Amino acid sequence: MRKNSGQKVIIDSFDLAAGRKMAGKYEVLSLLGSGWEGEVYKIREIRTGIERAAKLFFPQRNIGNKTAKSYAQKLHKLRQVPILIKYHTEEILLIRKFPITVLISEYVEGDLLSEFLKKFPGQRLHPYQALHLLYALTCGIEEIHLLNETHGDLHTDNIIINRFGLEFDVKLLDLFHGPYPKKETRQTDILELIRIFYDTLGGAKRYSKLPVTVKQICCGLKRSLILDRFRTISHLREHLESLDWSSDTF
Repeated sequence: MRKNSGQKVIIDSFDLAAGRKMAGKYEVLSLLGSGWEGEVYKIREIRTGIERAAKLFFPQRNIGNKTAKSYAQKLHKLRQVPILIKYHTEEILLIRKFPITVLISEYVEGDLLSEFLKKFPGQRLHPYQALHLLYALTCGIEEIHLLNETHGDLHTDNIIINRFGLEFDVKLLDLFHGPYPKKETRQTDILELIRIFYDTLGGAKRYSKLPVTVKQICCGLKRSLILDRFRTISHLREHLESLDWSSDTF
């Protein structure tokens, strides 16, 4: 913990050790991930033994509890969207004698996409596998956009792969709630989805060898080309559903 020139509390990491008790109700099991707003831990309810996820907000990112409140309200609004974790309740935890807001949500089994990719040769997916993953993520984000909300922070460390085969079963570990216009953030969601697709295929090292159909989706990661081709997430979903792979070779 440190303080800036205005004497505001700055916390960059909570460093909660496994076994630590939270609010007299939960036990910390492990760190799941971290981001701009805070950290997410895997925890266990002491009385029931049920595993949950706990997001702890850095105080400098949660002035007046506005960020945590907006985040909880957003998850509640989107509670019927299958790709998102389900929010349960709010707790206040004293860390270094400072009150920290904690949001308790369901815990989802699975691998972070960044770890999941390590199981494959070259740490990359076959184009057909990557396409199915992109489609699953696109359908999930489309549901969020249709409810006039956005995700805003898509990357391989907040996507959980629970099952894959003919279809990918995916969950998003986190959301970002910021001051940016929703149109801009919707575009960011599209760009980040395409980037994830590109990275799961091997990135720049493999791009020249990828099928034309894949390159038509990635557009060389050029922002203007991607947003011109896929003006909305629904356009991306419709494009994926109508792909013709007959001219491609692998």
